[in-house]
Amino acid sequence: MIFLLIFSFTISAKDTPDDAGGSITINVYNIPEGTEQIELYRLTKGDTLFEEVGLIPIFKGELDDATVTDGVLYLYKATALTPDTVYVAEIKEFASSSPEWFNKSRTSVLLFIALFWVVVLVYIQLAKKNPEGLFIRKLPPLEAMDEAVGRATEMGKPVLYVPGIEYITDAGTLASITILAKVGRKVAEYETRIINPHFDPIVMTTAQETLKTAFSEAGRPDAFNKDDVFYLTSEQFGFAAGVDGIMLRERPGAIFLQGYFYAESLILAETGYSIGAIQIAGTNATTQLPFFVAACDYVLLGEEMFAASAYISKEPRLLGSIKGSDLVKSVLLVLIGVGVIFGTFAAIKNVAGNPVYIEIFDRILEFLARTAE
Repeated sequence: MIFLLIFSFTISAKDTPDDAGGSITINVYNIPEGTEQIELYRLTKGDTLFEEVGLIPIFKGELDDATVTDGVLYLYKATALTPDTVYVAEIKEFASSSPEWFNKSRTSVLLFIALFWVVVLVYIQLAKKNPEGLFIRKLPPLEAMDEAVGRATEMGKPVLYVPGIEYITDAGTLASITILAKVGRKVAEYETRIINPHFDPIVMTTAQETLKTAFSEAGRPDAFNKDDVFYLTSEQFGFAAGVDGIMLRERPGAIFLQGYFYAESLILAETGYSIGAIQIAGTNATTQLPFFVAACDYVLLGEEMFAASAYISKEPRLLGSIKGSDLVKSVLLVLIGVGVIFGTFAAIKNVAGNPVYIEIFDRILEFLARTAE
């Protein structure tokens, strides 16, 4: 076998752009015809022997060496193996890797995020000036809450409110606390008992203060019983069993299942259905929504919980966030629709012998693919 060092087969090595470091990009050019494989070798500065790194894909001619250490200098050489010859290409200058402060290929993502926050901040300012001016459609589960509490009052039965089994840091739990305030005011107005078991003691403390404030706002601070807001257990199915026991003993007329739930969702909803209570559920756990839809009378679906909390509280930051995100989602849906129409048009033109539009469409898709990496 003959070893040849030729100038036509060349190699280059440079720091991989727009990365977090720890990678050097190696490119080979003018790959000899009939090459079966290209082997890559690396020499660390201070060493005397090259070590094999791997194989460079022939169809691509490029390999990212992700086994390097930032700041360490390396030399590279590549060997192209043909049936009768080995071609060798070496670089003469050392290369090293380093992290980048900013990934320029994600500039479009940065611009989108900046635009999104500008829209949200504008809506927050509008909400601060006129909270009633930002329209949020009425949600049937919210409208049914008063009816549910009224029904429980007419039947002389208590209301059961379960805020899920997540902690106070969960967005669904925070939304549930806001909804609890609305239910608490209505319960106080109707002089109905509310039972509020908890999975987490911190959420329990927050709920106690929320209900205490709600009863005071309704003019019935004396009717609040903090013993009805209590901690059960932090064990998932132990909590589910405890709540089921409360349902069967107290026979509440209305049950609110608002918060983040896991596998216990169907257990709770089925028990509530079996005692004939009107049930209003809401969760941001999308995997549990089918069970609530099947067993409950009304359901707040996913982000409707957050919209409900904004609708109830009229808090400018919540209203602005909801309206801003809705506007951005609407724009994205319009852009997707335009993309589908343009892609269809480009495909039709391409079949008719005009490839210009399909090339433009392919470039757009390539740009979006690079952005998503």
